[in-house]
Amino acid sequence: MTGVFIVAGVLLFGILIVVAGLLQGRQAAVIDDRLATFTERTRSLEELELELPISERILKPVLHALLASFGKASPGKNAAKIKQNLEQAGNPGNLTPAMFVGVRVTVGLLMLGVGYLMAVLMAVPLLNQLLYTVVGGAIGYVFPGIWLDRKIKARKHSILKSMPDALDLLTISVEAGLGFDLALQRVADKWENELSKEFNRVLSDTRLGTPRRDAMRLMSERCGVEELTNFVQAIIQAEQLGVSIGKILKVQSEQMRIRRRQRAEELAHQAPIKMLFPMAFLIFPSIMVVILGPALPKLLGASALGG
Repeated sequence: MTGVFIVAGVLLFGILIVVAGLLQGRQAAVIDDRLATFTERTRSLEELELELPISERILKPVLHALLASFGKASPGKNAAKIKQNLEQAGNPGNLTPAMFVGVRVTVGLLMLGVGYLMAVLMAVPLLNQLLYTVVGGAIGYVFPGIWLDRKIKARKHSILKSMPDALDLLTISVEAGLGFDLALQRVADKWENELSKEFNRVLSDTRLGTPRRDAMRLMSERCGVEELTNFVQAIIQAEQLGVSIGKILKVQSEQMRIRRRQRAEELAHQAPIKMLFPMAFLIFPSIMVVILGPALPKLLGASALGG
């Protein structure tokens, strides 16, 4: 009996030691986590770069350098226009005008080779080989421009679609007593879209010392949306004339709601015209087959007997 008490006492003592060790380790971990905030060593730029994948550290810079060299070697024209288009597209891939020209030249050369290879594999005459090669190169050179135009249209549509709700929230925030910059920040934090990104960029520019009117004017140039340009001009005029921004925002939000309703009505009126082609070439032939299909054998038999 005494041995049982001894074993039980040893087990209880061991359990207490284990529990105390776990609690002490947990407290030590909490203390270490708190101290790590103050004692963490600042990592160097080289260490931060080494944490990036090899595609970000080596392949991407080399590719950007090659594209930029191709763009500089080619006869660059309309660099300002290309830069404006890239900004209106949201600067995809952080491309510079020289890099975009390099992309066009590179894709054009690749498609040139693809066109020539197809012509050789198809064993077409020499003149057709030349035609295939030229057409392939032209398609490759034009395709990046088409892709950029589609990006611009998609971004403008996104900005235009999000403007009415953004202006409503901006108006409510200003009327509630917030300053214009704080109201912009609230709108930027509310959504994750292209317009919110532009508002964040305006706020960043103003924090860096750019006057608000200049920052907003640059935003309208980057977006290229007529409604946003009108909104920016109204805000700038309100600041210059000392008019209440709340009243201007209320008028602008009402106009945006009216324009949104007008665009919806316009799209509704275009729907019958857009449905004409599929109805004429897809639906009506199917209906004719269903209606005339059962009677077609009889008609063919009658025509054969008559002949």
